Amino acid sequence: MPCDPRPAAATNPVGMGRRAVLAGAAGLTLGVSGCGTAPPRNTMGSSPPSPAAGLPRPVAWRPAPSDIRPDVKLRAVRLVEALGTWGRGAGGAEKARQRVAALGLPPGLAGQAGPLLSGADEAVVHVTDAQYGGILADSASILVLCRQWTRKGGGPVVSGGTTVDVRLAQGATAGAPWSVGGLHPADPGPAARSLPEAARRVLAERRIRLPAAAEADIRNGGVHDGVLRSMLKLAERYRFDVSVVRSGHPMNVFGTDRPSDHPPGRAFDVWRIDDRAVVDRATPRALIEAFMRDAVATGSYNVGGPVLPAGGSPGRPFFSDDTHHDHVHVGFGS
Repeated sequence: MPCDPRPAAATNPVGMGRRAVLAGAAGLTLGVSGCGTAPPRNTMGSSPPSPAAGLPRPVAWRPAPSDIRPDVKLRAVRLVEALGTWGRGAGGAEKARQRVAALGLPPGLAGQAGPLLSGADEAVVHVTDAQYGGILADSASILVLCRQWTRKGGGPVVSGGTTVDVRLAQGATAGAPWSVGGLHPADPGPAARSLPEAARRVLAERRIRLPAAAEADIRNGGVHDGVLRSMLKLAERYRFDVSVVRSGHPMNVFGTDRPSDHPPGRAFDVWRIDDRAVVDRATPRALIEAFMRDAVATGSYNVGGPVLPAGGSPGRPFFSDDTHHDHVHVGFGS
């Protein structure tokens, strides 16, 4: 993913100054990846390490320079990284509380970490992407996509992952870090006994890259057929990285009382197209516009993104706002 290089101090106004504290608490060393992912390919799509290789090295995520509110995303991501990464002797709820407190956040947030915490002796989280579930002047939802590797004793490395909806609010004073009000990890539910053909094809299609929670959503069988067929049709022309389908997304359109199309499985979001991040200013506008137009052609009634396709106007089928600055939303009716 192309990305303008920036010094850590410029791209990480919140949290980076405390990275050494977190690393010490976790018994690990954090590095910095370029614009969101450690491996050269999508972190969610990479193979888990072999037991002989051990856990991967923790790598701290950072946003693209063109993001509209990098400080808000970093606040959410640093919390998820701190909760889901620890070395030997640093596991357990109390150590997790200490890692959260080192970020200047309420230690009780550790109790909302869900699958990020386990009985493993050591763990590493890699954040693949952080997407807006909603961004307003004084509140935000950041959807943090992550993969986690854990190990107990000398046993094998186990690979998993989740998406966490982190809710934040503007600090009480100007320039204060945003506060975190809650965590909502994805809960996809159990896999279905059998799946329709379209779902099986999506899971097998290498041009569609799915994070852990989105893959589990499809295996659960609760994703609308229009969503599955749209993904498959788009994959004929594009390689793309899905960020969220059903679980891990706010129930309502953020800041409103209108139900979102995501929880009932009638929408999907895409954060990268042909290995170009939607949020990156270097990604050709024509590529994003073409993807949005092609999504409408697959039957979507509601396609949002960082731009309005040429000749388009606000309103269905196209829309654009700050929340969709970093991804393309593709929604379907019931």
